[in-house]
Amino acid sequence: MSAIPKTPSFRLDGRRALVTGAGRGIGAAMAAALAEAGAHVTLCARTEAEIEQGATALRAAGHAADWLALDVTDIAGFAEAVTAEEPYGIFVNNAGTNRPKPFTDVPIEDFDHVMGLNVRAAFFAAQAVTRRMIGAGVKGSIINISSQMGHVGGANRSLYCASKWAMEGFSKAMAIELAPHGIRVNTLCPTFIETPLTKPFFENAAFKASVVAKIKLGRLGAVEDLMGAVVFLASDASALMTGSSLVVDGGWTAE
Repeated sequence: MSAIPKTPSFRLDGRRALVTGAGRGIGAAMAAALAEAGAHVTLCARTEAEIEQGATALRAAGHAADWLALDVTDIAGFAEAVTAEEPYGIFVNNAGTNRPKPFTDVPIEDFDHVMGLNVRAAFFAAQAVTRRMIGAGVKGSIINISSQMGHVGGANRSLYCASKWAMEGFSKAMAIELAPHGIRVNTLCPTFIETPLTKPFFENAAFKASVVAKIKLGRLGAVEDLMGAVVFLASDASALMTGSSLVVDGGWTAE
């Protein structure tokens, strides 16, 4: 009888992970997931109190964690900080924002703010981490946090869609260029997730109903819904996956 194939490990022991926007919500949950899988996780955000608290909680649970208080929109400062650190093998490029408005009402300052964080800062943050990886000969996984809105359109989301479709594009190009270095690049694309940031929007019953109507599984996403997905993308379980999108949307984009 031939040997039974062995499932590649979802464990991340001995790997270093960096998560931006890790102060709360999705970022904090993904940092916890990577830490639980054995990675040493660095939480990164502007607000030091939040990431210090998060890292301390992870340590108290027996995991390896520290923090870097950085603003990803400070391109040079972020690159300098990453260059000074030991190289990371996992990068969760999560810092992002949204300012929903009708297309005809989007002001230039909103465009510059959203594109500045979701595209410009995300692009150069990935570049800084990748340069450090290549310089040290580290193979690994870049996970750009996109959205279902990087695959479809949505009312009042022309600007957000522009930013996430851009991320989908540069992620595919990154994957092609970085494959020879053993660096995989994928996007993780959630539907609407209930977090401290989004909770106020869902207090509008009509808006919540319109969202849930499009999610075929009939509920909003929770941060826990993304934790297994990020571990999968970071681990050897997804070793042949690059240039792809993992869409966690409850069926939104299936229609």
